[in-house]
This record gives sequence, structure tokens and C-alpha cells, in this order.
Amino acid sequence: MSENELSPYTSFLFARPTFWEGMGRALDLGGTMTDYNRSPSGEEADDLALRADFIAVAEDLQSGVHQFSQEMMEHSDHG
Repeated sequence: MSENELSPYTSFLFARPTFWEGMGRALDLGGTMTDYNRSPSGEEADDLALRADFIAVAEDLQSGVHQFSQEMMEHSDHG
């Protein structure tokens, strides 16, 4: 995953709109077009959201460790 790319877990609970839905949302002052991903029960939705959060944090940590190790290698090459 590139530095500017969002993880799919970042917006796990929200359905991603198409371009035209996004344009329509600009005019949707009442929020009637807002759509969420659905689960059979609240407990399952909580479980899925918690797992998605955990994966997103793990991906962020992995990215940070990778970036830090690259910077350390660059620093050691110059010194």
C-alpha cells in the first residue's frame, strides 16, 4: 500500500459512493443518501468493526516500522 493510499479498513462501515452519488450528496441536505454497510446483528457489526479497527492499526504500525527502518538505513548510508 502506498503512502497516500487509504486502507480498505479505514472506511469499513461506510459504503463507498459512485462519482454520481457523490455529486448528488452535495445537494442532499437532509442526509437521505447516506448508506452504511449492513450486518445481520448489532453484535456482528461490532465484531466486524473491531476487527477492521485492529487490522487498520496493525497496517499503520507496519507502515510506520517500514518507513522508520528505511530512514535509518538511509541515515546509516550517509554516515
